[in-house]
Amino acid sequence: QVQLVEAGGGVGQAGGSLRLSCVASGRSFNINMAWYRQAPGKQREWVAAITSGGFPNYVDSVKGRFAISRDNAKKTVSLQMNSLKPEDTAVYYCKSTTTWGQGTQVTVSS
Repeated sequence: QVQLVEAGGGVGQAGGSLRLSCVASGRSFNINMAWYRQAPGKQREWVAAITSGGFPNYVDSVKGRFAISRDNAKKTVSLQMNSLKPEDTAVYYCKSTTTWGQGTQVTVSS
């Protein structure tokens, strides 16, 4: 059973950057990973995903601004968030095939 722990949330300025990380525990990290987010009063939405082989995919609203990456040796998946917008404010969750992390708050001030 994979367990996921996120880190790196906080407060950022519009136009600035934040980096999230998610460390997985468990025997295997050879799985697809994803980031989701949930803004206040909204449904949780998929943000980005990366295959076990390192191929990324993004929701249109973050394309060109966010970058997902992984380090299989460290069992870590990261989300580099650039050109932040106030609408990026949300709780961000890391997700494996079967497991969710606890979430980390990202707040973008204008």
